[in-house]
Amino acid sequence: MLLDVQDITASYGSSQALFGVDLTVAEGEVVALMGRNGMGKSTTIKSICNLMPPKSGRIAFGGRPTEKMPPHKVARLGIGLVPEGRRCFPNLTVHENLVAAARPGAWTLDRVNALFPRLEERHAQMAKSLSGGEQQMLAIGRALMTNPRLLILDEATEGLAPVIRQDIWRAIRALKGDGLSILVVDKTLSELLPVADRCVIIENGRSVWAGQPEALTSDLQDRYLGI
Repeated sequence: MLLDVQDITASYGSSQALFGVDLTVAEGEVVALMGRNGMGKSTTIKSICNLMPPKSGRIAFGGRPTEKMPPHKVARLGIGLVPEGRRCFPNLTVHENLVAAARPGAWTLDRVNALFPRLEERHAQMAKSLSGGEQQMLAIGRALMTNPRLLILDEATEGLAPVIRQDIWRAIRALKGDGLSILVVDKTLSELLPVADRCVIIENGRSVWAGQPEALTSDLQDRYLGI
């Protein structure tokens, strides 16, 4: 198992946010992490990356426990994070953003530019001058340049224009086709479910359902994902 998360809890100060989350991601698998707003999805991702160390439970990546590792060492194991809100370096160019954390491997500048041709067109522009969709492409490209074993996408299409969302989903489908392991958070079920191999639903900081997308009935969607 590439990523193994077992019964983790986490808190913001005295306020507990996770009460027992379990999830796994196998090599080459795409797992959708789902739930309503405020249910603990982003906190789970922070705990996986050790940006918010879990209070209890176990997290292992590639068979190595990571709960006590500093975040940069967790990243070096092969986790590429595309955080909610993109967080590109605004005063660096597109090219500089992409090469800043690059590591040797199959993902090169040419390959990222082939996946997102807009980035090549804007390679000399400052990141802050890009549209929101272009910044999202840059954030994904930057994560790929670290040559991760696992790519984590937190709300990769939120707030983007429909045509840009389609570009992002096209890229995600291509990454799945390449066999990259992906953990993805997104609310667009019509796009998310066809690309997912498995789904994990979190409610109130707990894992409450896991299964294949075809088992996620309309009743389950209404119960756990409806407004």
